[in-house]
Amino acid sequence: MPIELPPWNFSGPADGPKLLVSGGVHGDEFEPIHAIHRLIREFESGERELAAGSLALVPIVNRAAYIRGHRVAEEDGLDLARTCPGDPEGTTTEQAAHAISEKIRKADLYIDLHTGGTELAVWPLTGYHLAEDAEILETQRRMARAFNLPFIWGTSPKVDGRTLSVSRDAGVPGIYAEYLGSATMSPQGCDAYFEGCLNVMAEFGLIERSQPESRVVHVVEDDRPESGHMQICNPSPITGFFEAAVSLGEQVETNQLLGTVSSLDLQEQHEIRAAESGILLVLRTFPRVREGETCGVVVAV
Repeated sequence: MPIELPPWNFSGPADGPKLLVSGGVHGDEFEPIHAIHRLIREFESGERELAAGSLALVPIVNRAAYIRGHRVAEEDGLDLARTCPGDPEGTTTEQAAHAISEKIRKADLYIDLHTGGTELAVWPLTGYHLAEDAEILETQRRMARAFNLPFIWGTSPKVDGRTLSVSRDAGVPGIYAEYLGSATMSPQGCDAYFEGCLNVMAEFGLIERSQPESRVVHVVEDDRPESGHMQICNPSPITGFFEAAVSLGEQVETNQLLGTVSSLDLQEQHEIRAAESGILLVLRTFPRVREGETCGVVVAV
């Protein structure tokens, strides 16, 4: 029987946009799950109500990966964020990808919450694809600013397999968010995600509340074909032990040392140096690194 993702649904008394919020696309990303659980409790209890539109909340898309405590499910080893739109008759991950894709297509606005998972930490950011449709792009910019994290990153729309690839193809404005990671659950990240979702709801009339002062510091839009693909930046040339020489969020310069990778037999040591100047947006915090995996992501500002 195909996997289903029954969301928690809430409706307001007046017409308005249909907002979908998802978490747990990867099984080792915990702040999104906590924040969505908190939203569910507030709306279920009546502590908070919608003024208009509708809200669908899916706290854990990839349940098989979550139960495993890993980025991906054991059965197929597929990354759900590279598997969309999935297959209702496929493997566990393909079925889950299909289920969330179906829900994205029915939404008017979409927010997908992530973190760096077990191995990476990500400077708090919201991102979106640089949509060709000017109205969709402006809506995404508006969503990202309302979500109110320090860094906003618009990147190439020419990537497939993602939840935002589905929203792109369906013409549904969508953003994603990243907040730290490293196999922890940051209280600040949980609060930021909870508040960020409410900010977007208020921005588009789903709830009534005043907006906070903006925390946005940087807005970067980069339409290069591989922009936004974190996993390919500053890769390790070998499998080994990574030791960072910089801190997350730090301003780094071209060719600055990001860290070193030592082979398991200690016969090799490789320096990982920044390919460009900018803010260190992603840093590997899990020392074991495989050949070709990222050690960090620098984004020019």
